[in-house]
Parts: sequence; structure tokens; C-alpha cells
Amino acid sequence: MTEVRIERDALGEVQVPAWALWGAQTQRAIENFPISGIRFPRVFIRALGLVKMCAAKVNKELGLLDEQRANAIIQAAREVVDGKLDEHFPLDIFQTGSGTSTNMNANEVIANRACEILGGKRGDKSFVHPNDHVNLGQSSNDVIPACIHISAAIAIHEQLLPALDRLHAALEEKAREFDDIVKTGRTHLMDAMPVRLGQEFSGYAAQIAWCKERIEATLPRLYELALGGTAVGTGINTHPEFGKRIAEALAQETGIPFKETRNHFASQAAMETAVEVSGALKTLAVALYKIANDLRWMNSGPQAGLAEIRLPALQPGSSIMPGKINPVIPEAVMMVAMQVFGSDVTVTAAAASGNFELNVALPVIAHNLLQSITILANACDVFVSKCIAGIVANKEHMERLAAQNAILATALTPYIGYDKAAEVVKKAMAENKTIREVVLEMGLMPAEELDKVLDIRKMTEGGFVAGVSAGG
Repeated sequence: MTEVRIERDALGEVQVPAWALWGAQTQRAIENFPISGIRFPRVFIRALGLVKMCAAKVNKELGLLDEQRANAIIQAAREVVDGKLDEHFPLDIFQTGSGTSTNMNANEVIANRACEILGGKRGDKSFVHPNDHVNLGQSSNDVIPACIHISAAIAIHEQLLPALDRLHAALEEKAREFDDIVKTGRTHLMDAMPVRLGQEFSGYAAQIAWCKERIEATLPRLYELALGGTAVGTGINTHPEFGKRIAEALAQETGIPFKETRNHFASQAAMETAVEVSGALKTLAVALYKIANDLRWMNSGPQAGLAEIRLPALQPGSSIMPGKINPVIPEAVMMVAMQVFGSDVTVTAAAASGNFELNVALPVIAHNLLQSITILANACDVFVSKCIAGIVANKEHMERLAAQNAILATALTPYIGYDKAAEVVKKAMAENKTIREVVLEMGLMPAEELDKVLDIRKMTEGGFVAGVSAGG
């Protein structure tokens, strides 16, 4: 039988596992919300620890917290930041919509650990009280929105932006490597005018660069923190300088330019910044889906598909068909994108669920936003290392098909006109001949001039030959 101790809150006594650092309110939440088993991620717990640590520093500076208690709280909160106490944060994300249970989880864990540091026993609130000391100058209603911003900003800076840089660099490298390879372009999945494979990859690189720009554009709003607003945005029971000072302390601690929000009422009642960030993440997911799906199509085959590129062979692709290799990384990336699409819908609905002075779906916003950041960052890194870096182009195959494609007659329209070019395409396809053969048979252009016009490399460089009579 598990050894227990007795902790107390406003509702009475609660039995808590003796080994646990949490207290009565956390234990009630454990029993009230056995829903999904999904916990807040490490970066969110880190953000909670940072807030409690910086709050203790600021309250000590303001003379509101004695040095001994403050230092014990700072030490205990640092252990939360460093991940040493993660097992003591057991709560489900599906809980009270303000995240009060998780804020109290942090308060109780830090208070009990600080008690131990000061030589007391767990649950002895005379040493360090979870509400009066750890939560001093705070409310769940400003802490949890602030932690969503802090954790998302940390995850974006530490995980996502570096991963996007690596992905962009890999795509640009392939764009340079493949710049001399001409292939058939496609619109509507049908043959179109030639492009260079490197041009396609330059487009992919630009998509990622633009997605990074969009994400970075959301950061100034993400840096604004609700701390200092306490219960309803008025700052009741906290020092008027607390919001500014704790934002500065968090900025110093993380190297991220956090600042006090311009309006506490908006920052606690509304979560539109989370929606904005989620929208930028969804846009990145859309770009990744498109790139991954293009690579999957180009890799299709190897004998009955496009077979324009070869992706790295990573694992057997079938339990029944020997030798089959599937494009597993693009498929995984596409599924990540699908998950992010759904998470964006959840964040949107959750952010719309604010009433008056408080949003009441904060935990689910935190979970979905941080999950999207994490899986997008991981997907980008896997995409680079296990797919893009190892792509091999089937150069001869692509260039042969491009040179034989009837759609090349498009380049003849300035010389022979649209209708005559369409007639050439129809005849070439019906008789299984090249455009060159049909044009010469029909006597539409001399061979020397025709060969210059049908240079597929020059077709990928744009331009228009002026001064030639259509239909001539």
C-alpha cells in the first residue's frame, strides 16, 4: 500500500502520496480529471518554473518577500526549470479552463520543495505557503496565459526557427545541385512547359523562408505577458511595478525580449496572439505538405510512375511485396501537417471561448500550440536528414521526356500562332511524333530556326521573341 501524508486546503484534508511534492489541490485535480493522460509538455513546465522563480526575485527586490523564503523558492523553482521535478507535475490538460489546477500544482511543488530546503517537512505551510509566498503577486488568470506565451516563444526560438534554417539551407543546396536539370513542368498534374528541377527546389526553399518570416512576424505580440494583471486584469493584490519587473527578469533569464502587455484585460480575456501564432504554424504545415507531396509524386515508380527523383531507401515498404520501398518520410511529414491543421482549429475554437475577463480553455490552447511547434520542428529535421539530403535526380530520364514533350509547341506560338501550334500538338500526339518532326513535315519553320526555338534550357529562362509575325 502506498504511504501517504495528509495535506489540507479550503475544502479539508486530502491524502497525498508521501513521495509526492504536490499538495491537496493537485491531488484533487488528479482525482477529478482522469481524462486523457496527456500532460503539459516540458517547455510549459519550464515556463512555470521561470515565472515562479522570477516572481520570487521581484518580490524580494520589492521588499514583499523575505530573503530566506525568496531564496528557497528561487532554488526550488530553478529545479522545476531544469526538469528535476517533472514527475511531480501529473495533471491532465483537460481540467479547469483557467489552468488553476496546474498553477497550484506548481505552487505546491515549489512550496514543499522550498520547505525541505529550509529544513521543514512537506506540507508545513508555516515555512513556505503555496499561495501566500510562491503565488505572491500572481493569479492563475495571468500566470497561465503568460506561460503559454513564454513556452511558445522559447519553443519557437530554440526548436522551430533553427529547424527552419536547416530545412531552408538543405533545399537551397538541392536547388543549386539540380540547377542544370531540365524537366517537364506540370499544372493540373498535366504536362506543362519545361522548368529546371533546381527552380522547383528554389520555390520550396522560398516557401520555407516566407513561412519563417510569417512566424517571426507574430513574435512581438507573443513577447507581451499578462503577468501583473492578477485576477481580472486590474492588478489587485500585486505591486504596481510587478508586471514590468517580472517581464524584465524573464527577458534577462531567457534572452527573449519579454515585456509587460500593453493591456492586461485583453491579455487575460482573449488569446488572439495564440491564434495568430497557430495560423502561422498552419501556414508552415501547408507548405510542408505541398513540398512533401511533390517529392512523393516525383519519386513515384520506380518503373510505372514519374521516377524523376529517388528518395533514400529507409525501410521495407510492404509485408507482402518484396523489394517495395515507400516514401515514408514525406508521408510522415504530411501527417504532421494534418495534425497541425486540426490543432489550429482547436486553438481557434478555444481562443473564442473567453467570457468577459478570462479565457476558459487555456490548457487546450497550450497543448495544441506547443505540440504544433514541436512536431513541426522535429518533422523539418527528419525531412532534412532522412529525405532531402539524400535525394538523387534521374537527370537523363527527365531531360529525355522534356525534350520529347508535345507541349513544347507552346514556344512556337510567337512564330506560327496559337491555332497552328495546337494543330501541331494534336498531330504529334496522334502520330506519336516529336514536335520537331511535325513542324518540319508541315513546313512551318526552317530546321535551324526551329532548333533554336526548341532549346529546352532556354525555355526555362523566360523571354519572348518579338517582331515575328504570328502564323508566319
